[in-house]
Amino acid sequence: EAMQENGVLPDLVISSAAISASSKWQMALGILRSMQKNEFTPNVISYNATISAFEKGEQWQLAIGLLEEMHNGDALPDVTSYNAAISACEKTGKWQQALCLLWKMLAVGLMPTDISYNAAISACEKGARWQHALDLLYGMRKGDTDVISYNAAISACEKCEEWHHALRLLELIQ
Repeated sequence: EAMQENGVLPDLVISSAAISASSKWQMALGILRSMQKNEFTPNVISYNATISAFEKGEQWQLAIGLLEEMHNGDALPDVTSYNAAISACEKTGKWQQALCLLWKMLAVGLMPTDISYNAAISACEKGARWQHALDLLYGMRKGDTDVISYNAAISACEKCEEWHHALRLLELIQ
């Protein structure tokens, strides 16, 4: 609205940049909805920026909802879309939702990255689901695991006092 008052007509690029720059998820969502009202079709970048704002604001339900909206609209979600939504779930300890999103990625033909797996492992760690964390870690492709992967899995084992599993992981990374 402020842009229009100053004679600047927002377009897709300006609106997407404004979403990325917004520090609050409410503002990002408002800009996205404004784009839709003004007959701009948001693209995957616009949606991803909004989902990332939801992640930062710990709004996992909104992140998943927007991901579903993408599936039903013109901008199909990509790996970045899923990673941001999984991270939103991770930040709030919603491990079941994080795992569902990871499996859905595979179901729609997207290959999870180390970021996808690390966020899901971390969500399992926050939910004290050490078995799931280990399953994810061992299911990762060779070369995709990193210190973050192992650290989150070790932390999941530690939270559940599964010391022998934590020690085994330490042996593997040495």
